[in-house]
Amino acid sequence: MDTTILNDITIILGLSIFIIYICHKARLPLIMGFLLTGMLVGPHGFGLISALHEVELLAEIGIVLLLFAIGAEMSLKDLWNMRKAVLLGGFLQVSLTALVTYFLATWAGYGINESIFIGFLISLSSTAIVLKLLQQRASIHSPHGRTILSILLFQDVIVVPMILVTPILAGVNGGADISVIAIIAKGIGGILLVIISAKWIVPYLLYQVTKTRNQEMFLLSIIVICLSVAWITYSMGLSLALGAFLAGLIVSESEYSHQALGNIVPFRDIFMSFFFVSIGMLLDVGYFLQQPVLFVSIALGVLLMKSIIAGLVPYILGYPLRTSILVGLSLAQVGEFSFILSRFGVDYGLLDDNVYQLFLTVSILTMALTPFVISSAPKVADMVMRIPLPQQIKCGLHPRPIEKVTDQKHQLEDHLIIVGFGFNGKTVAKAATTAGIPYIIIDTNPETVREERSKGENIYYGDATQESVLEHADIDNARVMVIGISDPVASRRITWATRQLNSHVHIITRTRYLQEMEPLYDVGADDVIPEEFETTIEIFVRLMRRYFVPEEQIEMFTAEVRSDGYEMFRTLSHEPMDVERMQFDLLNEDISSFRVLLYSPVVNKTLAELDLRNTHEVTVLAIRRDSETLPNPAGSVRLLAGDVAVLIGTPDAVRAVRHLFGDEE
Repeated sequence: MDTTILNDITIILGLSIFIIYICHKARLPLIMGFLLTGMLVGPHGFGLISALHEVELLAEIGIVLLLFAIGAEMSLKDLWNMRKAVLLGGFLQVSLTALVTYFLATWAGYGINESIFIGFLISLSSTAIVLKLLQQRASIHSPHGRTILSILLFQDVIVVPMILVTPILAGVNGGADISVIAIIAKGIGGILLVIISAKWIVPYLLYQVTKTRNQEMFLLSIIVICLSVAWITYSMGLSLALGAFLAGLIVSESEYSHQALGNIVPFRDIFMSFFFVSIGMLLDVGYFLQQPVLFVSIALGVLLMKSIIAGLVPYILGYPLRTSILVGLSLAQVGEFSFILSRFGVDYGLLDDNVYQLFLTVSILTMALTPFVISSAPKVADMVMRIPLPQQIKCGLHPRPIEKVTDQKHQLEDHLIIVGFGFNGKTVAKAATTAGIPYIIIDTNPETVREERSKGENIYYGDATQESVLEHADIDNARVMVIGISDPVASRRITWATRQLNSHVHIITRTRYLQEMEPLYDVGADDVIPEEFETTIEIFVRLMRRYFVPEEQIEMFTAEVRSDGYEMFRTLSHEPMDVERMQFDLLNEDISSFRVLLYSPVVNKTLAELDLRNTHEVTVLAIRRDSETLPNPAGSVRLLAGDVAVLIGTPDAVRAVRHLFGDEE
């Protein structure tokens, strides 16, 4: 059995843990740790890795999963709203960057075709690194985040025509017969695939899968959807990453997107680590050490040039200066698809070995510096905004209207999260609706989710024990969470995960049994409502009302029981309740109802004539006549056949007047 790939994975992950720990202590970005790991284990380092192709394949899967996750966070409506930024913004960024690079390359002595190709390489940015960092900073749905995503999507599409043009630049006719019409047709086909799958195919398939309540089957289904759509688009001549993004868009249109993200995220993070390691493995440290100052200077020059051009594009589109600066600094690096494109350039003779190594070294340096650039971007933007520039410059050339975020979960703030939509969850939702409290529901029953979504409920399918599901329910901005499920283990896990993500949210959880109270409090619950005690309280309340205990005393009793965590009931078998301390005024009275029959002695007589209070020591509290109730009736009221008289008195007195009515209700 060949264990080469297993050995390589173990080495990569083991060394990554050690290096990432050092980076964590040194407050360096984790991406730096992975890049450094790649440099050490790669062929230009200690040569510890032999299965280079397999590692590159794992890296490709990481990019696929990342783009799938990004797509699942979007929607078709979001993408449509971004069309101007995708088409015009992406075109301007790629065109201007390639054009400026072309002039600089020709000035440096390269040929026209080589300069055009180098312009292609430099114009692309790193989708994987930028989107990963934006996700970590929760900036994907910000104005600059959406603009960055738009431009990156255009880059992922335009790389295909760049690959097709490469043989033509090299003077080879292999790509001349490629029809532009065919490329357009493939693009239209991809769009139709997304629309049809998102509206009909995938929701139906996932509904059938989730009905089985089998988490493994659901996970496999999501992975198959992701990889199959990526493969279909790749077979059409487009990139795997673009296909994965489209697959994410398809899933995002269903109610299962939250759970899909929760399942994919752990795999995405693992495979993305291989991507960063694979990039680090490309760097020839020996080559870099020959002229480190030159390489660093060129890398800084590329970062500066791309920042200016990429920042100019959103400014032209009407975004304010601050947003433009954030976009420019985020897109300043060279991208991973440039490495793929560069291999075509080497194969067709557009790049010699020296230029190829220069390109790799500079590109990897720009990638390594990207975490620092993006983290410092807000500070740089704030510094520029403090410069006394005219307000028109700060607001943009033609200020755009403020974009409304279409994803409902991003409109929620100070909201309620309801976990489980059984009887308790529905009751809480009705109360929240009445009180005007915004809420979001998470449930694992696909039939419930489907039915309630059709009614307009803000409900999503998902396992709330997963932090990513809670994050997509906007747990950071929630005020209260109500956990109304019957699974005690899951309740504890949800409570713990919620408390880790938001230390201020008020967690109310239901439990069936007493022994579950302390574990829930231990993991962070604020209020635990045990069903068995609440049932006991309700019984006790009704008992006290039967004995005419004043309502204020009943309310004091229930408040006291709940305020001490039901301690009164917990110690019931050991310490009897002090009834005298509670000051209940128990009365030895009974309330009974009697129907007035046709042959009854009281028929057609007034209450004054009967004088039941003086003759039998009972009082008529009310008379029910048909659908009407006569409370505290006057002495002139006459009893009719069919009436129901409600009497109060001692048990013996009430029994003594039974014969007057002829029967008891």
